[in-house]
Amino acid sequence: MFTHEYAKLLREFLLSTLADLKMCLIVFSYKQNADYPLIFAANRDEHYERPSRTAQFWEENPNILAGKDLKADGTWMGINKDGEFSAVTNYRDPDIEKKDPPSRGKLVLDFLQNNESAPEYLSKLQSHADQYMGFNLLAGSLNKLGYYSNQQNDILLLDSGLYGLSNHLLETSWPKVQRAKKNLSHIIQDDSIAPEPLFDLLADDHEAPEEELPDTGIPKDIEKKVSPIFIKSDGYGTRCSTVLLIDHNGKATFAERRFKPGTMEVEEENQYHFSIEK
Repeated sequence: MFTHEYAKLLREFLLSTLADLKMCLIVFSYKQNADYPLIFAANRDEHYERPSRTAQFWEENPNILAGKDLKADGTWMGINKDGEFSAVTNYRDPDIEKKDPPSRGKLVLDFLQNNESAPEYLSKLQSHADQYMGFNLLAGSLNKLGYYSNQQNDILLLDSGLYGLSNHLLETSWPKVQRAKKNLSHIIQDDSIAPEPLFDLLADDHEAPEEELPDTGIPKDIEKKVSPIFIKSDGYGTRCSTVLLIDHNGKATFAERRFKPGTMEVEEENQYHFSIEK
């Protein structure tokens, strides 16, 4: 039974152990589909009390479309008008400790506002990546898309394919990752590529069976609670869902839904359409 005492324990554990979480489930198709070379869907999981701003073109940098973490001034996912996009997730390992580490959300922002290619940016990041808590970073464009984790320390340039990423390395086969990839594959096969089916994919709150749970160093009860694609718990869960589509003509659709804490009730929704300038 999910008692009040257990809910309190869960909240305290999440606040202390899973601090500074960034987007925690990403599934995407890259250069696979003739009509949409990028089909990208992601959930941001975070503490409900952490302040953030809805996705918009930033007044301080009108080239960037992204949400904003108002505590550390970075972002979890974004795209610029040149068609460069980036997203970050944390790497879950309670044994990793850093004293006053920089925010991982700055990695996304730094890439979006510089003029470096993904390989150049990731190569420079590699030299000081150990300053950060564990992270996974996707950065690139339709021409080149790179992936880097400071827990693996190899820069990967991705081939065409369907990929999933959560709080371990790219393509680690956690139940939520496998479930999201399977459902995205069905959407593509059914030729139903649009924001609404992708939001439906991201709204899956199915908990993984106990025998399929990964072992990431946290208690099994809590591992199960954070196993769905869409997380609902006391104090922590899915804060927003984001869909990014880029078609073969270079037209981008960026859609975001923000939710009332602990529910799937949509609090705010916005959508942007623009043509990539490069």
